[in-house]
Amino acid sequence: MKIIKETHFNREVKVFQNRTKHLFAMLEESAAKFGNKEALVMNGVRLTYQEMKAKVEKIAGNLQKSMCVKKGDRVALLLGNSIEFCLLVFACAKLGAIVVPLNTRLKEKELTYMLKQSGSRLLFVDDEFLHKVEAMRDEESIPTVQYFFLIGDQTPKRKDYLPYEIVEQASSVQHVPMSEEEPLFIMYTSGTTGLPKGAVGSHLGAIHSSMNYEMVLHTNQEAKTLIAVPLFHVTGLIGQLFHMVRVGGTSVIMKRYQTEEFIELTVEEQVSFLFNVPTIYIMMMAHPNFSLYNYANVRVIAYGGAPMSSETICKLKQCFPNASLHNAYGATETSSPATIMPKSYHESKMDSVGLPVPVGDMIVVNEEDELCLPGEVGELFIKGPMVVEGYWDNQEANRTSFLNGYWRSGDLARIDSDGFVYIVDRKKDLINRGGEKIFSIEVENVLYNHPKVLEAAVVGIPDALFGEVVKAVVVPKNGETLDQDEVREFVAARLANYKVPKLIEFASELPRNPGGKILKNVLRNPQTIGNES
Repeated sequence: MKIIKETHFNREVKVFQNRTKHLFAMLEESAAKFGNKEALVMNGVRLTYQEMKAKVEKIAGNLQKSMCVKKGDRVALLLGNSIEFCLLVFACAKLGAIVVPLNTRLKEKELTYMLKQSGSRLLFVDDEFLHKVEAMRDEESIPTVQYFFLIGDQTPKRKDYLPYEIVEQASSVQHVPMSEEEPLFIMYTSGTTGLPKGAVGSHLGAIHSSMNYEMVLHTNQEAKTLIAVPLFHVTGLIGQLFHMVRVGGTSVIMKRYQTEEFIELTVEEQVSFLFNVPTIYIMMMAHPNFSLYNYANVRVIAYGGAPMSSETICKLKQCFPNASLHNAYGATETSSPATIMPKSYHESKMDSVGLPVPVGDMIVVNEEDELCLPGEVGELFIKGPMVVEGYWDNQEANRTSFLNGYWRSGDLARIDSDGFVYIVDRKKDLINRGGEKIFSIEVENVLYNHPKVLEAAVVGIPDALFGEVVKAVVVPKNGETLDQDEVREFVAARLANYKVPKLIEFASELPRNPGGKILKNVLRNPQTIGNES
């Protein structure tokens, strides 16, 4: 794949010279090449690429003709993982409409804000989340929504819900001319404070991300993935679904992650490509039925979103002997991957999140926005065609989040002389103990290597003498017991004394926001954990 430079969104970026120009065209190409190959599989339904394309065109035609959906209209999805979710995303892409995938774990107040802020005209909801839509409608809080579609068999109290089936009826679609810079989705960031921001992803970004995965992971039409992470996040939507469509692979879909079902489907469907947060792999390998199966078909394992202990990495290598392991780092704003660990690397690079993706550029800057030297820690800036144009209707965020064509990640990182990237911490999570800077991730990585620790999170808390000291919240593995002295001794043997947690709390689970991110602001409050210390 030849890489050249072009200007997009007033930024000079590296791009793949030969590329598809919009998402639906990517599906068209795969339907032409791999027409009878399975594209989507779920609960006994198996759609080939030809069947998927035909259904997408029917949906697009009905939305265009009956609901007058046009380029730039926003279509919101409050759906669990499903084949319908996948078809609707591609149908919106065909029309130039902007899909708004909503996090199903959010409360009505949060969903109301997103629907109003995006100005969504259509809303698709399935049975499981109908009560949330009904509550919002009772409050008359989503006036922009004109059409409500229901997927499922529930009978809502209002009569104006349209059955999803009507959009899959036969209908032709008129061609909509489209630029690759057109918005494809608005995906709201799951910040722990303040109002969420709607990151505006483009066809350009989604296609380049799919090609980045293809190029680094060496995937092709033989690939088959199991999507258990939410499709309303970039990992499921782009890292798996779009990626598989790009290479002609197969997406097996789970409505939500369940460990036993995940193990069974991995084996029964001969899944070759897994992409999850580390916790899923830990739960999978800890399940009593895990050792009953053979996983020789798994060829690629990707992970990201949290530290992966060396113990877990070693166990993955043992349990999946034919798989290459790839750490990955990215964000909603980077349309999934910004870095991916290559297939081969020196053992000394194990703590790295990999190299920048082929069309990505990264720099690390200090507090004066000056370039850092190799190995120096600073804020990570990211540039490339996969970076979003900006945030929907949010001038202040656009002004503060981008500089000289780069997106400010808010992550502290270092880049070594070989170009490998190491995420050190979030800027806001840096702990200052009497002038000594402590990176919470460094302490967390040590804790994750304790054989009795399932999960851990580290924060700074106020201290009269030092300003801040280290607090750790630890989730022991099932059936294991830990005490504070054991944890402190383990950390003290591996890190400087000032990095050893002064306060240690034990919990059955870590508090997370609806997007799955650990709520460190909650962990800083000793009254909110409610477990033994």
